[in-house]
Amino acid sequence: MPLTFYGHPLSSYCHKVLIALYETGAPFTFRQIDPSQQADRDLMASLTPMGKMPALVDDEAGVTLGESAIIIEWLDRHHPGPAPLLPRDPDAALQARTWNNIFDYHVMREAQQIVDARLFMDDAAEEPIGVFARNSLDRSYAAIDRHMAGREWAAGDFGLADCAAVPALFYAGFLHPFDDRPNLAAYFERLLARPSVARVHDEAKPWLQYFPFPERIPQRFR
Repeated sequence: MPLTFYGHPLSSYCHKVLIALYETGAPFTFRQIDPSQQADRDLMASLTPMGKMPALVDDEAGVTLGESAIIIEWLDRHHPGPAPLLPRDPDAALQARTWNNIFDYHVMREAQQIVDARLFMDDAAEEPIGVFARNSLDRSYAAIDRHMAGREWAAGDFGLADCAAVPALFYAGFLHPFDDRPNLAAYFERLLARPSVARVHDEAKPWLQYFPFPERIPQRFR
């Protein structure tokens, strides 16, 4: 197959790209990366500037790409599915990129701070970092809840921003639920009902036992 995707079934940013791949229907080979293995770390360092997952290699085009949003834009341009993942109008596309960034930087990155504190920091750091991150998530949840009033998807039809929303809300919701935000909660349920999303979550289930807060995972995702 001309496309090879490098990632891991537990990785949030890999979830994001896998959803886009399943939406387009583009055939690809999945190469699972084990970050504990030096050979795989070296491989990722050869594929992406920061040596991080995910990466996409398009052999026919002779292109190797990192960064989840860039990969999705490449798929949309060169391996399109039945519906575009970005609006064709340039100004509308800016809105999709805006909400992609909000989910990546103001939801997923804040949730990641909580995870990193558990995994990599002194025990004393976990509480203050968690308080700060959850306060930031509250502000983000409020903004998304306002934005989603009267909308089905984040920026026009289902696309880039929604691919970003799925893993961000999935993992952040474990750590700091948003059930009290009705528009946001309803949006998340619509995302979960998407076949591409359900497929990604099914593939992740065997790996969720390694999430550092397993006790926070709702039963329906186990």
